[in-house]
Amino acid sequence: MEKTALITGASRGLGAALALALAPTHHIIAVGRTTGALEELDDRIRAAGGAATLAPMDIGVEPAMDQLAGSIAGRWGGLDLWVHSAIHAAPLGPTAHLDEKDWQKSVATNLTATRQLISLVEPLLLARNGTAVFFEDAKGGEKFFGHYGSTKSGQMALVRGWQAETVKTGPRVLVLEPAPMATATRARFHPGEDRAPLAAPGEEAARLLPQILG
Repeated sequence: MEKTALITGASRGLGAALALALAPTHHIIAVGRTTGALEELDDRIRAAGGAATLAPMDIGVEPAMDQLAGSIAGRWGGLDLWVHSAIHAAPLGPTAHLDEKDWQKSVATNLTATRQLISLVEPLLLARNGTAVFFEDAKGGEKFFGHYGSTKSGQMALVRGWQAETVKTGPRVLVLEPAPMATATRARFHPGEDRAPLAAPGEEAARLLPQILG
């Protein structure tokens, strides 16, 4: 039976790197908002002998995610792996002056969409005794991280609750902590930072892969 891996947030960064790392053993279902980046990922996966299904969509659009889950169930019957790396990284700013539009987008993407995806993906993972993977980098309580820190901390609370609930029943839920990486998101948060000491996403994907597949 063909193994399947759903990567939400596969366009770039750690999501794209993990898609490439998993491609030798899994059919990759790559979700992201940037069609061009997904097509580039597809080219790299095919060049390495793998296969991918591209899903250029916003995880915050629930009907689209519902349709995707139904398509996965119809074609493969379930999922072996779900890697969730999709986030909205709003600009940093003082708590008293956070932009309302970015606040709503942060809540919708980092928190609400995660809850919706868990409900849609759980049956698919249970069908294959699968694993869900999330990443801890909440930055809760750090100055100027009000948008990201609060919504990502909320996401982690939601995920760790799901993790505790499913210890005996499945699916397996992992929360991993990546090292600081040279990504576009980090550059947005830390402009001017010396990027030389930062890990490449591909290096982190290789480091985390044994835990994900273990």
